[in-house]
Amino acid sequence: MSVRDILKMGDPRLLRVAEPVQTFDTGELHALIADMRDTMAAVHGAGLAAPQIGVNVQLVIFGSTARNPRYPDRPQVPPTVLINPVITPLGMEEEEDWEGCLSVPGLRGVVPRWSRIRYTGLDEWGQPIDRTVAGFHARVVQHECDHLTGHLYPMRIRDFSRFGYTEVLFPDIGALEDD
Repeated sequence: MSVRDILKMGDPRLLRVAEPVQTFDTGELHALIADMRDTMAAVHGAGLAAPQIGVNVQLVIFGSTARNPRYPDRPQVPPTVLINPVITPLGMEEEEDWEGCLSVPGLRGVVPRWSRIRYTGLDEWGQPIDRTVAGFHARVVQHECDHLTGHLYPMRIRDFSRFGYTEVLFPDIGALEDD
């Protein structure tokens, strides 16, 4: 379909709480998902939330089937369309790791996230999704779903000494973020 512009941190539309999707398996919904996939692929993203392209609905996509140059050492995550998600932490354990964001280009920071989660929601046809995940998969889901409540990853950083420009912190992947 088409590559959409990604909103950048500072745009007030990124701070809104997204509305639930009410209808499924429509041409409009499928076109939005196709645009999101094209946009995410064009910038080597691991995920994308509809609010990041200015569409205020509870829809995220994430995953990869090949090595992602922005996250070269991360495991693959199954490509997923997740609508009206609910995340439930499984235990109190957290993991800290580096994150970046297409709406916060050129920066990375260490962010705490739940280690294990269960996420539920619906796919584009209205069929239920119910998964229990850990590690990078859990991190990606939590990061994308944060966009649906108006949160960007810098809002979750606890230690700003571990926040900076990707090109300085990770020179090998920093150049990709400017593509």
